[in-house]
Amino acid sequence: MAVHPLPPRRTSAPETPDPPAYDRRRAWLILAMVVAFMMINYADKSVLGLAAVPLMDELAIDKSTYGLISSSFYVLFSVSGLVVGLLSARWSTRTMLLVMAALWAVAQLPALVATVPALVAGRLLLGAAEGPAASMSMHTLYGWFPPGRRGMPSALQIGGAALGTAVAAPVLTWFIVNLGWRSAFVALAITSAAWCLVWYAVGKDGPYSAAAQRAAAGAAPASGTPGTGERNGTRATVEAPSPPLSRLLLSGTVVGSVLSAFGSHWALAVSSAWLPVYLQTQLDLTASTASVAVSAVSVLSLLLLLSVPALVDRRKRHGRAGRAADGIAQGAAVLVSGAALALLPFAEQRAAQLALVAVAFAAHAVAIPLHYVTTAAVVPAARRGPVFGVVAATGTLPGMFVPYLTGHLVDGAASEATGYAIAFLLSAAVMAVCGAVAMLAIRPDRDARALGGEG
Repeated sequence: MAVHPLPPRRTSAPETPDPPAYDRRRAWLILAMVVAFMMINYADKSVLGLAAVPLMDELAIDKSTYGLISSSFYVLFSVSGLVVGLLSARWSTRTMLLVMAALWAVAQLPALVATVPALVAGRLLLGAAEGPAASMSMHTLYGWFPPGRRGMPSALQIGGAALGTAVAAPVLTWFIVNLGWRSAFVALAITSAAWCLVWYAVGKDGPYSAAAQRAAAGAAPASGTPGTGERNGTRATVEAPSPPLSRLLLSGTVVGSVLSAFGSHWALAVSSAWLPVYLQTQLDLTASTASVAVSAVSVLSLLLLLSVPALVDRRKRHGRAGRAADGIAQGAAVLVSGAALALLPFAEQRAAQLALVAVAFAAHAVAIPLHYVTTAAVVPAARRGPVFGVVAATGTLPGMFVPYLTGHLVDGAASEATGYAIAFLLSAAVMAVCGAVAMLAIRPDRDARALGGEG
């Protein structure tokens, strides 16, 4: 049997100085803008669910039709995430984020027409514009923060999603209750447009981006330590040729990361489309009280996002990286959410129901930033954008059909309660499989050595 040698790893000094272009203040400003970007992103996702009850009443549509409108958001979501990811090596991340946010503003306007076709058209455009948002904003961040210090920025980026839902739930519900459900869509259009203006002024690609690394490697003189160069007193690293994209995507760590994201986005698809409706129709909460409950779930997600990835980063800085730091954390998060979702239909006390809702729709969020961290660990920087695009496209597939599937199950069951129970148990089973496989498959230390990743 032929033995194929492992690709040579990049060599660098133990403590590599920051690149000359590195600006810490700008890095944290970019992080703040990315957090705001993700807040708007998830407010856009949640607005339809928050407006679902008055919207269904006004348009006289059933839950299957509403589920179809909600699922239409994801028809182009994964495709656009994949295409933009594959092309990201040629495009500036600053420009990509600007175009995305501008399209978000336009996509809210069809809601003013208030017909099913118009709502579907708006959600289709919004989904196409938001498909690459998480992966490309993460790609933007990784251009500003070096390996070993990406866990917290990643958590804050995904935390922007939780914070966006936490803030949007009560604010948008106020618009819906007091000014009509259309006003919430208009408010989001204005917010996206305002973000574009600020980003146009301050947005910039970072010194750790693939383009910056290629420029540093190309400008490095031939003299010096093999595999490195000196430029303005800073060591530049020379990367070995990247493995084929197929080999990167089929590594255990990337496959496990995709599955953890798949399970997490399954729960996210259920919550964004159906949680406000479930709280109002099954737990008899008012619209305002339901929005507070949704906000509380998002706050719990944010707390978990700010704590668990930080602990993972700390383990890595102390030389304790590996499966326990990455794979077990994200797989267990999906498993815990699935277990809570499985128990929810059988809970009878209101306090127990709300507690299970919080765990089921909050704990899984931990997997989202960690699956980017583990993927980035095994993928060379030059391949990071395309791989992130593929990972995001496959990991978010549940959004394409889960909202409609849930509505169809609720409409087709003997009672709404029975329909929700079937939908929740099915979701729990899928999440259990995804979480368990992720825990077994993710091995960033092993795969980074084999693939020449950043580690």
